[in-house]
Amino acid sequence: MTNQTNTTHTNDDNQNINSKDFLIGSLIGGIVGASLALIFAPKSGKELRGDINQGAGYVKDRASEWKDVAYVKGSEWKDYAKEQSTQLGQTVQEKSSQISNKLKETTSTIQDKIKGEQDPEQAAEEVAKAIDDAAKAFDETDDDNVTNI
Repeated sequence: MTNQTNTTHTNDDNQNINSKDFLIGSLIGGIVGASLALIFAPKSGKELRGDINQGAGYVKDRASEWKDVAYVKGSEWKDYAKEQSTQLGQTVQEKSSQISNKLKETTSTIQDKIKGEQDPEQAAEEVAKAIDDAAKAFDETDDDNVTNI
C-alpha cells in the first residue's frame, strides 16, 4: 500500500517538476531569443527601446495570466484534497465503528459461553474462531480502505 502510494506521488511529483521546468525554460528561452533578436536587428535606439518595452509588457501580461491559472488550479486541488480527506475520515469512522461493534459482540458471545460452563476445549475453539472472524473482518476493512484510496 505504502510503496504504491509513494510511487504514485513520486511519478506525479516528477511530472509536475518536468512541466514546471519546461515552462520556466520556455519563458527564459523566449526572453533571451527576443532580446537577442531586438539587439541585433538594425533599428534605432528609440525603436529598440520601444520594442523592448512592448516585449516586457507582453511578458508581464503572460505572467499575470499564468498567476491566475495557478491560483485556479491551486483552489481546485485544495477542494479535491478537502473532499478526499472528508471521505477518508468518514470511511475510517464507519470501519472503526463496525470493528468496535464486532468486538463487543464477540466479547459478549465469549462471556455467554464462559458463563454457560461449556466444555473448556469447545469454548477455547469457539473463542479462537471468534478471534479469527474478527481478524478477517479487520483485514477486509483494511483492504477496502486501500482500494478506496
